[in-house]
Amino acid sequence: MGSIVQYFIKQSSKIWQLRDLRTDGWLLADSPMTPVLLCFAYLFMVRVWGPKFMESRKSFQLQGVMIAYNAFQIVLNGWLFCEICRLTWFNGYSIICQPMDYSQNEDALRLMFMGYCLYISKLIDFLDTLFFILRKKENQITFLHVFHHTATPLSVWLGFRFIPGGHSSFYPTCNTLVHTVMYLYYMMAAMGPSVQKYLWWKKYLTVLQMVQFVMLGLHSIQLLFIDCDYPKAYSWGTATQAVMYFILFKNYHKGAYGSRPTQMSALAKSAPPSVMEKKHL
Repeated sequence: MGSIVQYFIKQSSKIWQLRDLRTDGWLLADSPMTPVLLCFAYLFMVRVWGPKFMESRKSFQLQGVMIAYNAFQIVLNGWLFCEICRLTWFNGYSIICQPMDYSQNEDALRLMFMGYCLYISKLIDFLDTLFFILRKKENQITFLHVFHHTATPLSVWLGFRFIPGGHSSFYPTCNTLVHTVMYLYYMMAAMGPSVQKYLWWKKYLTVLQMVQFVMLGLHSIQLLFIDCDYPKAYSWGTATQAVMYFILFKNYHKGAYGSRPTQMSALAKSAPPSVMEKKHL
């Protein structure tokens, strides 16, 4: 057992030497233990603290907070999307092969900062679940929701610390656009029945997520067949993650909007849309 531990430590040390030294010392991102501990704290909130805290309390009414929070997320993700596009798509980015730039070039440093902001945004996303807990929306805290909110900060941290830019810039472009649309939906849902009636496009959010994963998977797989100054290990990891998320979101979409009627869908058909939206959003 001791030899296995030593081998693991040795290999981990070798991998750590490959990090981008420009990002050393950045707040909440310097050590790999930081995102790991934050994710464990998130799981503790979801599985232990949250249920215990709300056990004997009524649900909190957070309409104003929810509107402000979602508006902030729209601005944050929209800004990230526009800034990343300016640095990549409108600056000679190659969708086929974009090598890494570890230099002190102004655009490379700016893109590295965008990666850091994306990582911080994934930590802020923990508030999504906190609001579900405080509003006693346990039905919204699914395995997919918790897994996605736990795994994403870890994968984004890896990207920021090792490959902040280059070919991997495709992911934050797609992700920030999808999240801008998603938080627009959440903000409208928080505004009450007068606005909720315009949310007929709810089910297409999951479709948009699945399209994102297909694009990410294809974009990553291509590097396995061409030469590019970009780590193939990360291409494998991104492609695997994209397939896994696609399956999870597809199963969720099938369960929520599939043709086979469920008790919930039957109830939805028999009740006014505004009533159902108030109950489940």
